[in-house]
Amino acid sequence: MSYDSDMFNIDSVQNIDSYCFVQNENHENYSSSDNSSHSTYPSFQALDQYSNFESSNNSPVSKLQSNSYAFTSQNSLEIINDLLENELCSTHTQDDVWHKTRELENAMLGHDAADILDIYNDMVMIPEESESDPLLLEAEKWKKMMEMISRGDLKEMLFTCAKAISENDIETTEWLMSELSKMVSVSGNPIQRLGAYMLEALVARIASSGSIIYKSLRCKEPKPATSKELLSHMHVLYEICPYLKFGYMSANGVIAEALKDENEVHIIDFQINQGIQWISLIQALAGKPGGPPKIRITGFDDSTSAYARGGGLDIVGERLSKHAQSYNVEFEFHAIGANPTEVKLEDLKLRRGEAIAVNFAMMLHHVPDENVHGGQNHRERLVRLVKCLSPKVVTLVEQESNTNELPFLPRFVETMNYYLAVFESIDVSLPREHRERINVEQHCLAREVVNLVACEGAERVERHEVLKKWNSCFTMAGFTPYPLSSYINYSIKNLLESYQGQYTLEEKDGALYLGWMNQALVTSSAWR
Repeated sequence: MSYDSDMFNIDSVQNIDSYCFVQNENHENYSSSDNSSHSTYPSFQALDQYSNFESSNNSPVSKLQSNSYAFTSQNSLEIINDLLENELCSTHTQDDVWHKTRELENAMLGHDAADILDIYNDMVMIPEESESDPLLLEAEKWKKMMEMISRGDLKEMLFTCAKAISENDIETTEWLMSELSKMVSVSGNPIQRLGAYMLEALVARIASSGSIIYKSLRCKEPKPATSKELLSHMHVLYEICPYLKFGYMSANGVIAEALKDENEVHIIDFQINQGIQWISLIQALAGKPGGPPKIRITGFDDSTSAYARGGGLDIVGERLSKHAQSYNVEFEFHAIGANPTEVKLEDLKLRRGEAIAVNFAMMLHHVPDENVHGGQNHRERLVRLVKCLSPKVVTLVEQESNTNELPFLPRFVETMNYYLAVFESIDVSLPREHRERINVEQHCLAREVVNLVACEGAERVERHEVLKKWNSCFTMAGFTPYPLSSYINYSIKNLLESYQGQYTLEEKDGALYLGWMNQALVTSSAWR
């Protein structure tokens, strides 16, 4: 889940030579790929011949038909047939074996897991002395697979598929993908919907097309009409879930408190998005006893935010200036189009007498550390540069997820658990068949899932950390925690009362944790 661009951002999909997402009419299952660099897996061309891209609405989902993979349950049938011929025939007459084999074949071709298990259990008895026999072990593996399918546990199947990919188990991977494609749906329950995007990400991973998908979903030059749609989707998500409002409200509360006695304030926002965070803060500072301070805001832009708003940061500056003017607040806006990793002190145009507040809202996890660029820790450099500004306060809002350093399989599990909680929270706000819900998840969440699961190295830009790791980063840079007031806690509780569902709020170690049921999702902390 990415919160850049004022909500989870994703651009419409363009026609790319080697890859595109397109959604079919019933919003069902899908596939994808590009040129493969993993020789042990099917090439993009092999996968592509089974792909079916329909519709023209350019939404980032494609359909994976039930025959999308050349490998099917027939492969497991061949394994068991070999066993019957070589190892197990002594327990049946030849006629019994023939009839059971035909019955098993019919059941497997019909994908009836219950029938498969009944027939299998009637035929296959693995003697204790044969437990090390490779063929029997293979048969037992497929038996467990069929038992898993009969249970219909999507989380278990998704994990098993990811595990097979991590072990280069081609047959298991393709067979599970074929089965999963019939179980996931973008209009189903939360795990079915998330499963659709995670399956897409797994297909992209084995086809080495994760980067292509991620970039296509960012679309540098989309059609103008689509930018309005994206902004609409982002606004819907902003309204139906409290995650970003929680971040804005908690950060603004700390900043207002830290700057309450200042006459000139300079707020540096390293990803200003649409600038809506500062509307309420300007209003709050306007009511300061003795008159409002002079406010200067420096905002850093990003390409996705620029696309969503349909222009550059001048749009944000003009909007905020008009708002400040309506409250008789002296206001100045300074736009910086450079990447935050390349910022220098002189770019910030600091002035004597200004009290500085720095805001990191859902962006610092995008700044690469030493795990990405061979020892160059841009994240640490940026935090240390901010320390040199001697700010009154620094606010940090981030997803509470550990995906930065984890290898593929545990990262897959972390991603699945995290996003499942997000999808469940959306589920209580919008009906499953609601077009807006489908749009929000496709256009605002799919890109993050694909990047986390399908990409590695510098191509994987979603690199979340848990708060403990951020604490270490800021402490090593010389910061100390800035305590959050009880008023902020009270305000957030009031906010959550306006939302349905099982949202949780916990204050721990000087920070606030917003979660869904037992899954922490977003944290807010402050430093000085």
